[in-house]
Amino acid sequence: MSLYKTINFNPSTQILLWKIIESYEELYHEVQLNEKSLKRLHGMKSEMHQRGFLSVRKLVQEAGYNDFDLYYDESGKPHLEDGKYISISHSHQFSTIIISDQKAGIDIELQREKILRIADKFVNKQELQRLKSFDNQDYIKKLTVKWGAKEAIFKIRNEKGISFKDHIQVNPFEIRDEKTTAILEIENTKQQFSIYFEEIEDFTLVYAFEE
Repeated sequence: MSLYKTINFNPSTQILLWKIIESYEELYHEVQLNEKSLKRLHGMKSEMHQRGFLSVRKLVQEAGYNDFDLYYDESGKPHLEDGKYISISHSHQFSTIIISDQKAGIDIELQREKILRIADKFVNKQELQRLKSFDNQDYIKKLTVKWGAKEAIFKIRNEKGISFKDHIQVNPFEIRDEKTTAILEIENTKQQFSIYFEEIEDFTLVYAFEE
């Protein structure tokens, strides 16, 4: 049993995290999968991805659902049969889900130096200049929050053509704040989001709500 943490954000929103320490076989025998999920699982080439996939199903069960309550639309966005919003993420040995009455997205990312090399792909020059005034470790942490926030927002909107760099701006924050806001602005759309984040060991957990 590796339920790592449960966050009851409000009466209608729950975040669950799983630390993946079980083998593929252990996880496989603890979940029930529908036909589409079985086909998807067996098509995965990486055991790490398979274990992440199965651990998400464990979280779904912990939340009182099962794989038969979960379906994906044509663009790959997950939904629950009862109409509640769900978002899913996994990275290395952690997986997480958020279930809410509100439109919500979630992301979990390992904090690592690799993000420095791709920062200009998802953060504009003005944001980068502001962030570079911090020491290297804070710079990595803040970039990871920004990536996670933009990923969570994209999961909510799930629309083609959204650029993390050009269309989603995360407002300034400090790591100790554990929250900020962001704006998605594309074509005739301007939408604000509330962003919450925290560190889980060497990972950053970020979740977003559409306001």
